[in-house]
Amino acid sequence: MSLERINPEELSPATGFSHAVVASGSRLVFLAGQTALDGAGKVVGETLPQQFERALANLLAALAEAGGSPSDLARVTVYAVDVAGYRACVAELGRIWRRLAGRDYPAMAVVGVVRLWDEAALVELDGLAVLP
Repeated sequence: MSLERINPEELSPATGFSHAVVASGSRLVFLAGQTALDGAGKVVGETLPQQFERALANLLAALAEAGGSPSDLARVTVYAVDVAGYRACVAELGRIWRRLAGRDYPAMAVVGVVRLWDEAALVELDGLAVLP
């Protein structure tokens, strides 16, 4: 399996994401949306960074159980109830991402939503990984 990250020079600098990812491999893993739910099904964390960290950890736990690692992520979509708040925290969110997932960034998008399934959830992440 290989993921080739594409970041054309004529596009704005890719900071914390890749503009495109070319994936070759034999197994696709579709990762369901993860929020900051704990093992009991309760949303944990009061702040967006706290919830982002738990949601990302949950996403990576599902990926690991499927036999993958963060470097196998080809695409991640972030759903945020407050995009301006997300942008205000982007440096901290980037540190969390690098600590948990490293520096191999997938193609990413942030989508503003009115609310998520769990009303207390501030952020949700889903993804697609390509495994060998």
